[in-house]
Amino acid sequence: MKSPLHEVHEKLGATFTTFSGYEMPLKYTSIQDEHINVRRKVGIFDVSHMGNIFVRGKDAEKFISKVTAADASSVAVGMGAYTVILREDGTIIDDEVFLHLEDEYMFIPNAGRNKDIEAWFREHAENMDVEIKDVSNKFVIIAVQGPLSEECLKSVVDFDLGTLKLFACKELKKGDEKVIVSRTGYTGEKGYEFYITPTDEGKKMFYDILEAGKEYGIKPIGLGARDTLRLEKCFALAGNEFSGGRTPLEAGLSWLINWDHEFIGKEALLKQKETEYEKLSFLECIERGIPRHGHAVEKDGKKVGMVTSGTFSPCLKKGIAMAYIKPGYEGEKEFDIVSGNKKIKAKRVKPPFVKKGEC
Repeated sequence: MKSPLHEVHEKLGATFTTFSGYEMPLKYTSIQDEHINVRRKVGIFDVSHMGNIFVRGKDAEKFISKVTAADASSVAVGMGAYTVILREDGTIIDDEVFLHLEDEYMFIPNAGRNKDIEAWFREHAENMDVEIKDVSNKFVIIAVQGPLSEECLKSVVDFDLGTLKLFACKELKKGDEKVIVSRTGYTGEKGYEFYITPTDEGKKMFYDILEAGKEYGIKPIGLGARDTLRLEKCFALAGNEFSGGRTPLEAGLSWLINWDHEFIGKEALLKQKETEYEKLSFLECIERGIPRHGHAVEKDGKKVGMVTSGTFSPCLKKGIAMAYIKPGYEGEKEFDIVSGNKKIKAKRVKPPFVKKGEC
C-alpha cells in the first residue's frame, strides 16, 4: 500500500522502505541529519500509515472504558489519552492515542492494526449503543514536531496552537472536509498531529506547512529518524516491544492503567502483579557497538534478556537499547549485549536516554 502523499515524497527525493505493508519514506537526506533537525528545529512527517477509527453513540464512553485500560469518563471533550487495548490475558493488542471530540471519539491504531482493532471493538460492542467506523483510507495524517513547530504553523492554522495542552485536540474543520489537530507526537519534542480528509486537502496542507516552515529550517522527515527519535525518548514500538504477548506491567506502561474501573484484561494483570516477570529495561552502551532487535543480553556469560529495539543515538553518539530482562537481575547495573561474535558492554539507565534540550 502507498500513502496518499506518495507522489509528494517522490518529488522530494525520498528513499522508500516497506513498513507494516506500507511503502513509506525512510529518509530524504540522512537519518542523522533529519533526527538532529527535529531535535533542534522542526520536521514534518507523513504518518498516514497509522489508522483512524471513529467511535460514537450513547454508550461510547462506557464502551471505551471496557476495551481500554483508560477510564474514558476522565477524558474531557477536547482532550485525548494514550492507552493500551488488552486481550483477556492482559497482553497488549495495541497501544493507541484516542481523542475525545465533540460528539465522537477518534482512535489512531498503529500501522496495519486498524482492521484487527475494528474487529476487536465490534466483538466487544454487543448490547451497546455504539457505532464503530474505520475510515483509515480516507485520511492523511501529518505530524509537525520540534521546538519550532508552533512558530512554523502560525500562518497555516487559523487557531492559537499555544492554547493546546499536551494531548488536547481541536476540530478546525468539520463535515466532509475535516481537519483535527492534537498536541501529540512520537518524538518527545513539542509537536502537533493533523488528521485531514479528503486526502487532496492533506496534500495541500503538507505543501503549505513546508512552505511556511522554510524560515524555521523545516525538513521532511522519514521513518528512519522517526524510529531513532522515539527510541532516544524510550517510546515503545508496538511490533517490537509488545511482540510475543507482553503486558503493560512488563512493558513499563503500568502508569497508563486506571485500576478503578473494570476493563478487559484487568483480572489477569492483578494476578501478574503478585508474581515475578520480565521487565523492559533501558541500556546505554559504554563500548563501541550498535545493538539491534533480537540481540541477546547476557550477565556473566548467561543469557538474561533480549533487545527489542536498538540503534545508534544521533544525540548521544553511542548505542542505546530497550530490552526485556529476566526477574532477579533488578539490582544489576551492567550487562553485555551480544552482537554476532562481539559483546558490547552496556549500563542500565533511567529513561529517557536523551533529556529535554540535551541534543
